[in-house]
Amino acid sequence: MPSGPASGLPLRRLSFPALGTTCEVQYAAPGGDGQASAFERAVVEWVSGFEARYSRFRPDSLISRINAAAGRNWIEIDAEMELMLKVCDTLHFMSQGVLDPTALPLIRLWNYRAETPRIPSAAEINAARALVGWPKVQRSPGRIFLPQEGMALDFGGWGKEYAVDFTAQIAAQHGITSLLVDYGHDLRAVGAPPDRPAWHIGLEDPLKPGTSAGSMGILNRAVASSGDYIRRFVIEGRRYGHILDPRTGAPVAHGCLQATVVASTCLQAGVLSTTAFVLGIPKGVEFIQSFPGAEGLLVSERARAQTRGFLHYVVS
Repeated sequence: MPSGPASGLPLRRLSFPALGTTCEVQYAAPGGDGQASAFERAVVEWVSGFEARYSRFRPDSLISRINAAAGRNWIEIDAEMELMLKVCDTLHFMSQGVLDPTALPLIRLWNYRAETPRIPSAAEINAARALVGWPKVQRSPGRIFLPQEGMALDFGGWGKEYAVDFTAQIAAQHGITSLLVDYGHDLRAVGAPPDRPAWHIGLEDPLKPGTSAGSMGILNRAVASSGDYIRRFVIEGRRYGHILDPRTGAPVAHGCLQATVVASTCLQAGVLSTTAFVLGIPKGVEFIQSFPGAEGLLVSERARAQTRGFLHYVVS
């Protein structure tokens, strides 16, 4: 039987709605109820504050104020927002432009949530694409400006993953070393669960949503998946998913259904899985392999492809 700091402790569970999904944290608290209460309170408060500041769905959020001022005036920002924008710089570079924080005009155009989804015209797509481009955003110390009316920022492509990693930091600050954070199936594992060698995580089968295609054993790693087999609409037999390629202005349409990546942080796993999904097979696998320590699996309608080390994590 494995032994360690969490050995013999009960596995606690925190679950709350936020970030447009269900946020769940499983953990062991060696310090007992007091430690657990303080940790859970800190997590819920931080996630709530993060969503209030950076959700585009909140009209009073900082993101919404920046977007409302597009083409008109600069907006003052604090040091935390400066850090978030530097994260955007890194992710845009890492993803070769696939993950673009200014892609919201295209996301709104291809609205899979609409009561009657439709395919935009070429003119509409071109007009939206003209508003997209992270390098267009103007910044100076303590200020940001979107130079064209209609431009808009959206951290939805990576915000959940960032929150997962920050939750792991909060756990470390509270002395918790056995933890699994799961925010809408973006995950990060710290240590091992009590009396078990690793955290077991299910792999969803994109060909049969809601069913498992196996499981993974994860220890001190993060996992993220990207796919369009649930959030999409179908017109005349063709699937239009929610993941867009800002370089074309249209949903990804090369048959890829799912990309899953294991990496050291959830933010890295999320960026790599989204980018790999957009690139498809085989380029997506090659892209993941270019990042040391990252492993991934891509599933299309007709094929599966994976990096050399992905099977090390598969347990069934």
